Amino acid sequence: MDWFRDHLWETWLMIAVALGVLELLSTDLILIMLAGGALVGMVVALFGVPVGVQIVLALATAVGLLAVIRPGMVHRLHAGPTLRTGADALIGQRGYVLEPMSHAAPGRVKIGGEVWSAKPYDEDDQIEAGTTVDVVSIKGATAYVLRTHQLEA
Repeated sequence: MDWFRDHLWETWLMIAVALGVLELLSTDLILIMLAGGALVGMVVALFGVPVGVQIVLALATAVGLLAVIRPGMVHRLHAGPTLRTGADALIGQRGYVLEPMSHAAPGRVKIGGEVWSAKPYDEDDQIEAGTTVDVVSIKGATAYVLRTHQLEA
């Protein structure tokens, strides 16, 4: 026990390293936050601050890291790109009208190499063959499309 009292900063460093190694096994980002608190305890021990203050500062830092830093890190680690598959992956894609269409008479559109039956998203619109369209939604096997607005040169 005397060694720990005589070597406080080394003790804090051993605690921080041990928590860091254990974090590699758990990957919950909790132990690494506690290791951050232990590092603060080590730094203040180097300045000869009393043990009680070291413990309070280490705990306050660990709690602060857990409350402020960890939630954002966990969110970034677990949030990845949204994977859209099937018909959902076609929403937002550009298509080429093969057969004229209106809301009452569906036409055909080529989207990403596939031919789909399609209707205009706007019920009053009639889209001619050869028009470029954007896929707005897909219901069943029918794509609902809007004309692509192209800027004139």
